[in-house]
Amino acid sequence: MQRKDRPAMKQAQRFGAVLKQVLGDRGMNDRLSRYQAWLIWDQLVGEQIARRARPLRFRQGVLEVQVDHPVWMKQLQMLKPQILAKLTQQLPNAGITDIFLRNVTANFTSTLPAAKESTTPRPAKIQLSAAEEREGESKFAAVSDPELRQEFKRLWIRQRQLDKARTEPAD
Repeated sequence: MQRKDRPAMKQAQRFGAVLKQVLGDRGMNDRLSRYQAWLIWDQLVGEQIARRARPLRFRQGVLEVQVDHPVWMKQLQMLKPQILAKLTQQLPNAGITDIFLRNVTANFTSTLPAAKESTTPRPAKIQLSAAEEREGESKFAAVSDPELRQEFKRLWIRQRQLDKARTEPAD
């Protein structure tokens, strides 16, 4: 049909509305509402969790979420009922019945911008003075086990470097 033969549109429709109509005509409304979880995830769980956990896939009512660290998996396991309740509240027609957490350390991607790097110097780059080195030696001289003494000294030096990094101004 040529442009001159078409009737004039009364009002242009938004693409989202057209897409919903097309998917609805094909019986895919339920899929569309399920996958809206990806769109609202960051706002639903908050920025801190969104940096560590992302929806991965949806299968048989279960939203699979990839988590980048075991500690975060444990935390999210405890928060799972609240997250599921929020998902159900915001997407009542999605049919999400459970959340499965999967530890995915490699190839983890977040849609959020990377966190700003700290301007605090790295403790390993901070050198201790000779007097501080001697102080560390004398603190643990009474420990008879050489491995234990060396480990105590290493930890003490690391703590001193961290303390100096926090108190000294950055270059």
